[in-house]
Amino acid sequence: MGPLKNKFSIKCSLSIHNLSLPCPFKIERERNLNLIIHQSNSLFIYFEVDVREKQRGGEREEGQERDREREMTMKNNQSMSIDAHLRLVAPEKVSEDDKLVEYDALLGDRFLDILQDLHGYSIRELVQECHELSVQYETERDPSKLDELGSVLTTLDPTDAILISSSFSNMLNLANLAEEVQIAYRRRNKLTKKSFRHEASAPTESDFEETIRRLVVDMKKSPQEVFEALKSQTIDLVFTAHPTQSVRRSLLQKHTRIRDLLTQYCAKDISYDEKQELDQALQREIRAAFRTDEIRRTPPAPQDEMRAGMSYFHETIWKGVPKFLRRVDTALKNIGIDERMPYSAPLIQFSSWMGGDRDGNPRVTPEVTRDVCLLARMIAANLYYSQIEDLMFELSMWRCSEELQARADELHRSTRRFAKHYKEFWKEIPSSEPYRVVLGDVRDKLYNTRERSRQLLSTGQSEHPADSTYTSVEEFLEPLELCYRSLTASGDRSIADGNLLDFLRQLSTFGLSLVKLDIRQESDRHTDVIDAITTHLGIGSYREWSEEKRQEWLLSELKGKRPLISHDLPQNEEVADVLGTFKVIAELPSDSFSAYVISMATAPSDVLAVELLQRECKIKNPLRVVPLFEKLADLQAAAATMTRLFSVEWYLNRINGKQEVMIGYSDSGKDAGRFSAAWALYKAQEELVKVAKKYGVKLTMFHGRGGTVGRGGGPTHLALLSQPPETINGSLRVTVQGEVIEQSFGEERLCFKTLQRFTAATLEHGMNPPISPKPEWRELMDQMAVVATEEYRSIVFQEPRFVEYFRLATPELEYGRMNIGSRPSKRKPSGGIESLRAIPWIFAWTQTRFHLPVWLGFGKAFKHVIEKDGKNLETLRAMYNEWPFFRVTLDLLEMVFAKGDPGIAALYDKLLVSEDLRPFGEQLRTNYEDTKQLLLLVAGHKDLLDADPFLRQRLRLRDSYITTLNVCQAYTLKKMRDPSYQVEVKPTLSKELSDTNGPEELVKLNATSEYAPGLEDTLILTMKGIAAGMRNTG
Repeated sequence: MGPLKNKFSIKCSLSIHNLSLPCPFKIERERNLNLIIHQSNSLFIYFEVDVREKQRGGEREEGQERDREREMTMKNNQSMSIDAHLRLVAPEKVSEDDKLVEYDALLGDRFLDILQDLHGYSIRELVQECHELSVQYETERDPSKLDELGSVLTTLDPTDAILISSSFSNMLNLANLAEEVQIAYRRRNKLTKKSFRHEASAPTESDFEETIRRLVVDMKKSPQEVFEALKSQTIDLVFTAHPTQSVRRSLLQKHTRIRDLLTQYCAKDISYDEKQELDQALQREIRAAFRTDEIRRTPPAPQDEMRAGMSYFHETIWKGVPKFLRRVDTALKNIGIDERMPYSAPLIQFSSWMGGDRDGNPRVTPEVTRDVCLLARMIAANLYYSQIEDLMFELSMWRCSEELQARADELHRSTRRFAKHYKEFWKEIPSSEPYRVVLGDVRDKLYNTRERSRQLLSTGQSEHPADSTYTSVEEFLEPLELCYRSLTASGDRSIADGNLLDFLRQLSTFGLSLVKLDIRQESDRHTDVIDAITTHLGIGSYREWSEEKRQEWLLSELKGKRPLISHDLPQNEEVADVLGTFKVIAELPSDSFSAYVISMATAPSDVLAVELLQRECKIKNPLRVVPLFEKLADLQAAAATMTRLFSVEWYLNRINGKQEVMIGYSDSGKDAGRFSAAWALYKAQEELVKVAKKYGVKLTMFHGRGGTVGRGGGPTHLALLSQPPETINGSLRVTVQGEVIEQSFGEERLCFKTLQRFTAATLEHGMNPPISPKPEWRELMDQMAVVATEEYRSIVFQEPRFVEYFRLATPELEYGRMNIGSRPSKRKPSGGIESLRAIPWIFAWTQTRFHLPVWLGFGKAFKHVIEKDGKNLETLRAMYNEWPFFRVTLDLLEMVFAKGDPGIAALYDKLLVSEDLRPFGEQLRTNYEDTKQLLLLVAGHKDLLDADPFLRQRLRLRDSYITTLNVCQAYTLKKMRDPSYQVEVKPTLSKELSDTNGPEELVKLNATSEYAPGLEDTLILTMKGIAAGMRNTG
């Protein structure tokens, strides 16, 4: 039925959910202008509700043309609304407060309205048609629906293809925002009701107050024990520039505003006018996001990555840390501790690899390292400077201690009269305001500190001498502590515990450098430098020496004083780069740096070489040296390596009873598969702790975890509580990589939650350690690890067909076109899977929803032990129910299977893989299904995510969008790789209705592409959209 000609003018707000109609029609969708009502999903009646008194000026004719276009299209329209599609995928609410479909549909409808407004009704209908076919595939698992969807997508004009992939990418980002708002809504409800039962939220959400209560009430720990444990606890979160954040920073900021607006829009206590204004603002932000180019046209420089990382400090972390520490104070007070956490307690610390991680990244030069350090110092000084005047306003009191008055009088006599560059207090501060006089001097030094860093960054020199700036945290703390003591002594402790305490805590947390920079370099690069030195000295080639001879020579030089590096030392580019880095470390303030991490460390000489180079380059406060063990063999030999290192008396004296060791989750997983890597990491930690105890060394484990399960990712609390006993002991370092930074610190609520998770989990692990595995569990794990490693390596490294299949069946070769990081995707330009970095390795399989690196090996291991002895099944189930490590490992695998779809992988095979390799793909998909069934058998689950309906619902809703992008990606790759693949392209559907440029301008954004117009951009947009939908890049 065509549209009715009558228009109904209304002045009230219509709510679809509460509207009663005296007819049997079912309402499917509400838009600003249209209500589409249908019966039995086929008979449509179209009402146009005119809620505006007149059309916008100059758009009447255009609007009438659109009306005619809509009328023609609606005559045979059989498609359903986004809301109806989503309710097919998730037909039932999973809880009383489940509003996810509602939020998702709201954002989806707003987006479609904008799409229609910009590009016409036909393109909107095309999006809905594709989504409907995706939903049909997801609900019926009928491969013919993928073919049908492919026939729609493959005949699109280049402009339409870009628009469709961009639309679904945008809708997936909006779906993610709807999820985040729903999670926050449920969280608030649970806090209000004091309920933590749903979603096993107490162990996964890591509510700090709940953890402390559980420790005191359930585990009978005394409040003082908890307090003492917290005071000695240190968590260092290390931000890295791993190239897994596929969303541009410009879009991330818009997404934050959309999330905030949706939260406000869905609040209960807002007026009708406020709701209208919020709706308009929401549509503006969605439109702005859609009109922003999603694709980075050039790779980011390391300095860009650092600036992006530092933006989180400015936006959420800077104020989030003192806010969180106040919550810690409140939680302690609730268990009877009347003291606050000391501001000097190093509870939370931040470090960074951005601009310091040079492992395989030639773009990170000594100059880059210098730049990022100075930039961080400038940002830190500016953040302190922006707060100091607020503190001066607050501390207007005249009563003070004699100590502070004497300082104020001294400063008052020496202070300059005017400082016109200040916003407030630019004239001389009277001596009757002593706190302001003291803080005014702090402000002067902060100004100079900021300007010195800015000028050094810009020109390499500064007019501000170092002695006019703050050069140490102790110097900065001194006047602030003086104010705190004075306020306390004058009876104003409550004022001291206000913003001044927050300022002190920020200074203790962030120091003068904001974040301390780690330096990471591959062990071979240090070997190159030492080899150049020994060759120049005429004593032989260090590279060719045995480990024993290397250690003997390194120790003799460390104990001696002769200089080894002369001005005439022959240096190639690599040697000069390493030495240049050490010189930058020597040049800059020592508090700019944290640790020196050696990747691919295999021997004590790797550590001693760095110690010698630090001495030779005259680094006054040498960085602690951290060996990184990442491949399976290195993990298995880690304890032996550290035993030999601790046996060196010189080194044991050097470290003063403290050692940090980093373990790598990414490369170990790529080397041996997830199962074997997880078990090797577990055992390596146990053995390292034993070695450290033997030599009286306090060990800090540095966990190099990625975002995906294949790279060690997963819920923070569960990951920490599944670590072996005694491996954390109140001291923890962990990487926060790529998209995980946004997911953890993208807004204040997320920042607060992240700090809670890490603090609560670290505290609980130390005070209530997880159980150690029983001997029979260990034996079974050892057996399974051998089988899992054999199968994984037999396929990935030994199967001659695998490399060709991998590169045909996935978009691995196209990964670099996304420009999401400064680092190359391979350590070495040539080479196969071995040289490929873990991120593109995981990325490729995540894009096709096959996730091979995560599950491969599990099934064969399960099958082997169950067939060997039927009783082993019961043992495995006991391990799952009683041992946190095993349960977390299997639960994460189950989540990966819930995200996977071998039917989608089969489509890639059909389109992209040569016929002779397709049977190999079928074997892998059979292995996938067998592994999934064995997993469910061991876990005792009937279906995937039976125990987590909330996550299952979220994944199902996302899948309905991702499928269209998968199909579009597969056919786009076909067109790019197979020049003989030709299809008849339909006329362009999209129209640019809002400006003079035609829609074909989209194709010109990438005018230099080597492929046919639009193909490369379409591919990149599908990659970004799928990454958004999977909530992971690599």
